[in-house]
Amino acid sequence: MTPGLVPGFFCYNRRVSFDFDAPLERAGTWSTRWERYAGRDVIPLWVADSDFRAPPCILEALQARIEHGVFGYTSAPEELREAIVERLERLYRWRIEPSWIVFLPGVVPGLHLAARKLLPPDGHALIPTPVYQHFKRALELAPRAHTDLQLVLQHGRWVFDETAIKRSTQRNTKLFFLCNPQNPGGTVFTRNELERIAALTGDMVIVSDEIHCELVLERDLRHVPIASLAPEISRRTVTLMSPNKAFNIPAAGCAWAIVENAALRQAFSIEVAAHVLHSPSVFGYAAALAAYTGGDEWLAAQVDYLRANRDFLEREIDLPMAHVEATYLAWIDCSSLGVADPHAHFLAHGVALSPGAQFGAPHFARLNFGTQRARLRQALERIRSASRPSPRG
Repeated sequence: MTPGLVPGFFCYNRRVSFDFDAPLERAGTWSTRWERYAGRDVIPLWVADSDFRAPPCILEALQARIEHGVFGYTSAPEELREAIVERLERLYRWRIEPSWIVFLPGVVPGLHLAARKLLPPDGHALIPTPVYQHFKRALELAPRAHTDLQLVLQHGRWVFDETAIKRSTQRNTKLFFLCNPQNPGGTVFTRNELERIAALTGDMVIVSDEIHCELVLERDLRHVPIASLAPEISRRTVTLMSPNKAFNIPAAGCAWAIVENAALRQAFSIEVAAHVLHSPSVFGYAAALAAYTGGDEWLAAQVDYLRANRDFLEREIDLPMAHVEATYLAWIDCSSLGVADPHAHFLAHGVALSPGAQFGAPHFARLNFGTQRARLRQALERIRSASRPSPRG
């Protein structure tokens, strides 16, 4: 153990059972997802955090750090760098150097840094759509020119249209944004698909948001970091990662960029070093380290539970949706309802979903099924009721 750390700071796998069906009350905890509709008969299935308690190892690590009682300025622990390096090699056979890691308070700040620092003012970027709204927001606030690449539904999966990439690439196109696994579509891009993306993007810098990489639900699929494909691809890729989604600790605020290219890495590092962008807190570091050194058994159990939730959702919902290969987010096609605003329509029936317009698709809605199955069942009853044709007067 590193000198100075309190006993119990590290924790490891233990044979315990995890009850993801256990009711959990989040009212009064400042939850973004739950507080918006507090006091109303609304089931909130919008923001992408889950309703599960974090793994015991994380709770123990945080408690141990609190009991130490001193919360001064904190440097990134080398133990966490080592844990990240070990995990990426073990899970993905991706070998990185500890020096490639730049710690950030979240993946979203990484997207904004990429737009501002990796793309010149006269540059142009390509981003998929539908996609997590902060991709587009980062470019709009920079501001930088960009073109939306409409994903296409093929065999139940949202994938890139190669012709659209070729057609949209301009002489000043320098940045390509990738979300893998895809949010909100749930696609896990295959090695072959990623190789085609890498080939089509030429010498563009690839910014790959891979925050959902440990939430692959399909047993026969494996996440492939695009930077792991080849050294020449790694040298032009910024990979954004975090344990926040997989271990339900977004409030802890710990993420990182993995950047082999020293010049690209400096663009990120200088903002953190100058305190323009703060580094993670001591609690973020502690939670991330505990997740990566003791949370695997809990994570495997959670993925099993989410897979069952997905299967239940796909069986019971009356609306079209792509098969969710990863994440706990369902992308639902509401066009058959004939309503202008699906979000408002479902809200009137007591379910809050994420508006598809946020992701670039107004006639869709995103549903978060990272919750107890009893709550999901109740929400689906309301959604089915909202999906039935209104009786004619």
